[in-house]
Amino acid sequence: MAGGRLRIYLGAAPGVGKTYAMLEEGQRLAAAGADVVVGFVEPHGRRPTAALTEGLEVVPRCTVEYRGTTFTEMDLAAVLARRPQVALVDELAHTDVPGFRHAKRWQDVEELLDAGIDVVTTLNVQHLASLGDVVRQITGVPQRETLPDEVARRADQIELVDLPPELLRRRMLHGEIYPSERIEAALTHYFRIGNLTALRELALLWLADRVEEGLQRYRAEHGITTPWETRERIVVALTGGPEGETLIRRAARVTARIPGSELLALHVVPGDGLVHGHQATLDAQRALVESLGGSYHQTTGDDVPEALLQFAEAENVTQIVLGASRRGRLSTFLRGGVGHRTIQRSGPIDVLVVTHEHAAGSLPALRLPHPSRATGPRRFWTAMLLAAVALPALTVLLVLLGEHVDLGLALVLYLLAVVAIALIGGVVPALLAALAAGLLADYRFTPPLHSLRVERLADILTLVVYVVTAVIVGTAAGAAARRTYQAVRASSEARALSRLATAMMHGQDLPALLEQVREDLGLDAVSLLERDTRHAAEPRWYVVASTGSDPPERPYDADVESPAGDSLTLAARGHTLSGDDQRVLGVCAAQLGMAYSHGRLAAHDAETGLRAAAEHTRASLLLTASRDLRDPLCSAEEALHHLRTPADAQQARALDTARSSVRRAGRLVTDLDELSRLHAGALDLYLRPVDLDEVLTAVLDALGPGHALQCSLPEHVPDVIADAAVLTRVLTALAAEAQRHSPADRPARLTAQVRPGVLEIRVTDGNGEAAEGAAPGPDRGRSPESLALRLSRDLAEVMGGTLETAVRGGGFAVRLTLPTAAVRTAAAGAPED
Repeated sequence: MAGGRLRIYLGAAPGVGKTYAMLEEGQRLAAAGADVVVGFVEPHGRRPTAALTEGLEVVPRCTVEYRGTTFTEMDLAAVLARRPQVALVDELAHTDVPGFRHAKRWQDVEELLDAGIDVVTTLNVQHLASLGDVVRQITGVPQRETLPDEVARRADQIELVDLPPELLRRRMLHGEIYPSERIEAALTHYFRIGNLTALRELALLWLADRVEEGLQRYRAEHGITTPWETRERIVVALTGGPEGETLIRRAARVTARIPGSELLALHVVPGDGLVHGHQATLDAQRALVESLGGSYHQTTGDDVPEALLQFAEAENVTQIVLGASRRGRLSTFLRGGVGHRTIQRSGPIDVLVVTHEHAAGSLPALRLPHPSRATGPRRFWTAMLLAAVALPALTVLLVLLGEHVDLGLALVLYLLAVVAIALIGGVVPALLAALAAGLLADYRFTPPLHSLRVERLADILTLVVYVVTAVIVGTAAGAAARRTYQAVRASSEARALSRLATAMMHGQDLPALLEQVREDLGLDAVSLLERDTRHAAEPRWYVVASTGSDPPERPYDADVESPAGDSLTLAARGHTLSGDDQRVLGVCAAQLGMAYSHGRLAAHDAETGLRAAAEHTRASLLLTASRDLRDPLCSAEEALHHLRTPADAQQARALDTARSSVRRAGRLVTDLDELSRLHAGALDLYLRPVDLDEVLTAVLDALGPGHALQCSLPEHVPDVIADAAVLTRVLTALAAEAQRHSPADRPARLTAQVRPGVLEIRVTDGNGEAAEGAAPGPDRGRSPESLALRLSRDLAEVMGGTLETAVRGGGFAVRLTLPTAAVRTAAAGAPED
């Protein structure tokens, strides 16, 4: 039996109309004669949405008991027994109540699809698992209900339900999404303009990627290889030469002018797997591409244009950016440049050839022979010395043999010498040796002797054939020697790096890793140095680890160094390293830097874990102690109340003092409990616009008789965003603390001042000294804070405000700053009706 089809209505945020669109589709299908049932729909109290269920068969929900609470879920068994053609199931990412048939609703939907039932469902983009960290970074809200992206990718149809952020916020203000008590909090937090715009972009980009996947699948199934210009994809071809940076920046400028275009960079590695060009240059160009928002790729192929065009066809590339050839006109004429051959074969793909300062001029550049980077300078000069010694010595030997040697035998022996020189030193010494041997054979063994003049045609042909053969054989032997040397070199580098990686995996310490690097590169001493970034004017270096005799303690004490991180460098002392060895040292430095950073992170994690465990233990002990002390303190206060005797005034005053102390101890225990709950994240807050006048009335009631508070407020005080109960608690604690520092004849003072976007509330003692002589500020280290002040500060910060204190010379002053409701809404971009 064929499986059912899945259709998803995707939205960027709640309230865009996904459920409404799903029910409209259900009504349309039912009107067309399809058997449609409502498996599960949650209208969230929205009447227009609930009205669309009329006329559709609704499968009753099942009831589940969990922890003493009754929940309703979709009755999967009933829907399967009903076997409709189409089932409407809302909220695909929903988590089912424990004890239900499946843990997630998408698993219920998959069972319906397996039974051959088509499913129409809804999904918000923030519930996709791959976007969870991005959504949390944007909104600050972690998503507990997530859906594997693969489930959504398997959908037969995905339709975006979209609303502009301004319209969505207007719907929120009109009460079409959330109830009235949740509107203000939603507008000032999750439903801000920036959040909604970012979520909308995420939804559009994710859906665009799915459309692109479908297009590529269609092209592959139908064998379509020619590019379809659905959007511009520009690939820049990199050779590892110095012109690469110019090409990348030019391609990036072209990409920036075309909205929705994509930048790619490609380096073609020859079929032998050996990277041509400077690896360090390629690494720098890769970093540049990625910094400009592009992606870097490598492919293998002996024919560069063919490999480039195959990649372009596979990636649906529309433009190729190439650099003008660095080869001379003669070389280009004989073989044809990469750009010319790419243009001939590109078909519908546009090819842009960019000139640069490294392009070849009208004449080929004259380059003198130099030691090959592949074989090394030692082997090069050894081969040159061998040619200078062996060819004359062979000539003398052949002359001594006299008439037993003719031109043919001499040329064969010379060819053997050329091959040997090529195997040692490469192509350049072999070519020079072949020409020199040809001249020696002409001078000593071709009539007329002791002259470079050749009279017989047969001798001319013999010499020409010899030179051509020697050049071909010497070139081939030199190339083979070069490839062999490179392969051996690459193998040794791979072994060295593999050994280092294996040692790192086995957890060896840094000195052992440095010793391995020292042995592999034949150095005398190696040090890993760290720079103290706190002294930028005069940098100081510290030795993290070292090995060998007399290791360098500063980078300028070393013979060679390589950066290992932002503030790390690997310094070595010994012989001068070749370019290849320096590249290996750079890779080793990067690995050692990573090992050091991982070690520090592991140590920090372990330390953090110990601190967290200690903090948890401390919090548990404080919570237990506060709970154990609460009952004895209540009993003590009640006993003191019964012991009071009005006949004895002195005893009555003593009992009142004792009762006051017991009550204060009870408040401290309560504050300690609240502080523990706050730090444990167990304190629930309900932030909404709060009238300060109502809060102050509750504060005065809480202070009780005998605790006067002089209030001075402006005529129009805006509402503040806060939790009313928590704000009452904070102001009560601050007023009590101020009264404690006040003289008996002067009450504590509370004043308020409206500033742009915030309301500033100042609480001072009756003297007013702290307010005048020491303005509240962040410098609060001169006097220890009370527990009430500490709790008040933490509660204020949780509500989005700040609390600054100053307790000096017996004076007391605090400044509580809270955001105002009107300005917060305007700042979020609330639309005006």
